[in-house]
Amino acid sequence: MTIKRYELKNLQTNDILTLDAHEGSIGPDVIDISGLYAKEGAFTFDPGFVATASCESKITFIDGEKGVLMYRGYPVGQLAEHSNFLEVAALLLYGELPTRSQLDAFTHSIMHHTMINETLLRFFNGFHYDAHPMAMVSGVVGSMSAFYHDSTDISNPEHREIFAHRIIAKIPTVAAAAYKHSIGQPFIYPRNDLDYCGNLLNMFFAVPCDDYEIDPIAAEALDLLFILHADHEQNCSTSTVRLAGSSGANPYAAIAAGVSALWGPAHGGANEAVLRMLETIGTTADIPRFIKKAKDKDDPFRLMGFGHRVYKNYDPRATIIRKMCHKVLERIGDNDNPLFELALKLEEMALNDDYFVEKKLYPNVDFYSGIIYEALGIPKSMFTVMFAIARTVGWVAHWQEMIADPGGRIGRPRQLYTGPTERDYVAVDQRV
Repeated sequence: MTIKRYELKNLQTNDILTLDAHEGSIGPDVIDISGLYAKEGAFTFDPGFVATASCESKITFIDGEKGVLMYRGYPVGQLAEHSNFLEVAALLLYGELPTRSQLDAFTHSIMHHTMINETLLRFFNGFHYDAHPMAMVSGVVGSMSAFYHDSTDISNPEHREIFAHRIIAKIPTVAAAAYKHSIGQPFIYPRNDLDYCGNLLNMFFAVPCDDYEIDPIAAEALDLLFILHADHEQNCSTSTVRLAGSSGANPYAAIAAGVSALWGPAHGGANEAVLRMLETIGTTADIPRFIKKAKDKDDPFRLMGFGHRVYKNYDPRATIIRKMCHKVLERIGDNDNPLFELALKLEEMALNDDYFVEKKLYPNVDFYSGIIYEALGIPKSMFTVMFAIARTVGWVAHWQEMIADPGGRIGRPRQLYTGPTERDYVAVDQRV
């Protein structure tokens, strides 16, 4: 890591302040302001941390201006075309694409640790029948530390490795159990003979009284979605995992915190919001009216699934997922799906509208993912849970990187205080 120096001028005193800046392998320089308070008695102000590097990481790189997303240096498009989810998981965890023997060993480990403690299954019966699945997943993941005492010493690399395999293996089982509880069906146990996504589909849709045949296109679509959602740099939920983990909390608690952060509609719930928006628009004839509403600053309506906080160009994941959306709907004989046709027409009209072109409001990954999930029979309430399954890999990779960093410190953001200055206590009977 190369060190640069930046000079900042204090306009009140005309003093010159020299700050070091770190130069990464790619991307913008990062100015080290850790000593700013000691030198100037001032903090930086960056609401939402939109211009603050909270850590050093070697996992994922995003260039929002150019529409670039890379895992460990590999463009996500190449991984989506040639790889599978567990191979990408190994890449994120270990930094390199695994050899054949390494991938076989990793896959075997994951697929043979998919069962959860039987007592954990009973936990689901404590949730109300209409509890949101994310509430169940967050609660059960957090409780897993009470069952796996043998792997919660975060200072032990072997324990960290065991935890990583366990949570990646078991999160689909937890998710499927939450779904089955929500619809009143019996739990379906995982099968070691199935692949990661085929096993998930079986746990979701199989029932004891009938045979269930896994659709290979459905499994392929899930695998692709999981690759595209596996990691996305220092987003809200990943930063939450890092912040919670920085306290030394057990890793299951840190992942549960990430699940809770992902639950927010501005984060993991975006694809569900897209679907609800399309249902609100209703027909292609109504698209112009809603586009007009979206451009009206005084109208609260917004086109969901367009634009991205990071990507200022086309979301590189959107092109990939659009093709899969066509493939899935063609496979299930639902190419006339009104929501999909509506989505295509909305995309076409928005991208030919000067307002959206000038503001570079292009479709993002959420625009199509919800339609795929619905086509596969996955209800809206489970969309964010599916996101959590995929993102668990990224959370674990970042947690491991943070814990292994010898210079790591507990997270402690500062603030700009604008409340009352010091004042004296007044007895309750004397207050007016």
